[in-house]
Amino acid sequence: MLERQRQAFLAEGPPSVEVRRHRIDRLMALLLDNSDAFIDAMAADYGTRSKAASLFTEIVGITSVVEHTRSHVAQWMRPTKLMRVARLCGLRAEVQPTPLGVVGIIGPWNFPVNLVVLPASAAFAAGNRVMIKMSEITANTAELMKATAPKYFDPTELGVVTGGSDVAAAFATLPFDHLFFTGSPSVGALVQRAAAQNLVPVTLELGGKNPVVVAPNADIRRSATRIARARMVNGGQVCVCPDYVMVPDEHVEDFVATARETLHGMFPTIVGNDDYCSAVNDANFDRVVGLVEDAAAKGATVETIAPEGESLPDRASRKIAPTIVRGIDDRMRIANEEIFGPVLAVTGYSRLNQAIDYINQRPAPLVAYWFGPDDDDFRTFVRSTRSGGVARNDFAAQMIPSAAPFGGVGRSGMGAYHGKAGFDTFSHYRTVVGNDLPFSITGTAAPPFGMPLRLGANAAMRFARMRTRRRLKETSQ
Repeated sequence: MLERQRQAFLAEGPPSVEVRRHRIDRLMALLLDNSDAFIDAMAADYGTRSKAASLFTEIVGITSVVEHTRSHVAQWMRPTKLMRVARLCGLRAEVQPTPLGVVGIIGPWNFPVNLVVLPASAAFAAGNRVMIKMSEITANTAELMKATAPKYFDPTELGVVTGGSDVAAAFATLPFDHLFFTGSPSVGALVQRAAAQNLVPVTLELGGKNPVVVAPNADIRRSATRIARARMVNGGQVCVCPDYVMVPDEHVEDFVATARETLHGMFPTIVGNDDYCSAVNDANFDRVVGLVEDAAAKGATVETIAPEGESLPDRASRKIAPTIVRGIDDRMRIANEEIFGPVLAVTGYSRLNQAIDYINQRPAPLVAYWFGPDDDDFRTFVRSTRSGGVARNDFAAQMIPSAAPFGGVGRSGMGAYHGKAGFDTFSHYRTVVGNDLPFSITGTAAPPFGMPLRLGANAAMRFARMRTRRRLKETSQ
């Protein structure tokens, strides 16, 4: 498949703006024409997953980003002219955004449609061919995508691969022109290692323990309500979900009381509730339950917010009740592992720099949350911490602008997409320079070296040295 796509790419050359837009339109048609089937497939993969939530997060929620990309393709494709005045003399220079070739995309299970369609649309905008490896954990969705794609695309444009972890491992070793992966940091490290064998550049969209700091002057009730609701998106199985919350010591009890009240109100029933998302499989169910049990065994306070009369966690439905954990310390797995479930860790802090120091002692998260006003404390928080993005007073607010780049930093990922960042990720910026002057500009670098060249070089050196010393003197004053 890779070889056929590469040969088709070479035969076609960089596609026109019309071709790129048409591929994006067909990708969206694939998704929109079959939205009910995809939603049903995802519900079957999870056991219980709200169809309304799938419609919003997997389909409707991505249309604005794709539309933004489509509408800007022509603008982003234009070469950048350099040295415009020199063109009058016969020296022409420009930078051309050119497609890479064939892009490989390895998709995750938590948003198995969203997180392959978005990078594919960016890759098409940049003029590439695309191969997608769907997650084997959401097998129904994967098989549906594989069966549906040929109705909209020639396999030399878009190919879909299914199969287990062995197929994913083989996929990562292919000599793509770029490899895009969404998933955990541990698997991301394996993907990067496999891609390195062929010097394939990678974009890694990973996860992390996203911190939330509630400001001393925040509206505690509003903050607790929004944070509790955010933790329950997709059953907590979201890379940008809040993982742990740091609340001023004097407000911890009020925060927990409001979070408890919010969660009780959201879920009067859980086991038979079609809107309550299951853990995607037994392995993730066991992992999340294990994190909570380990914390409790080592002294943490665990509060399960289950409806009266329901026994949770329930292995048959793979449902875990909303859970608040307090008194966490570094001996506990939950302090260091991404939770990725309906569990919220809450801790107190006495001074803002204490919270900032705690965050900075850990790997950089995908998003850092702040609940409170846009004041000096917030600016200190932004300036003093490192994260893929920052959101204030709302869940995933950093993803609201369609033009904003999305990506992690450090252990939460490398590279970005959405908006022009996605076009740039899947493009090579190629410099093209031509000289129609009657002499060679760079030929003076070849011997023999005459006295005029030596005198000119020495004069340039003296000028550069004087300029640097002057700047340093001005800075020191």
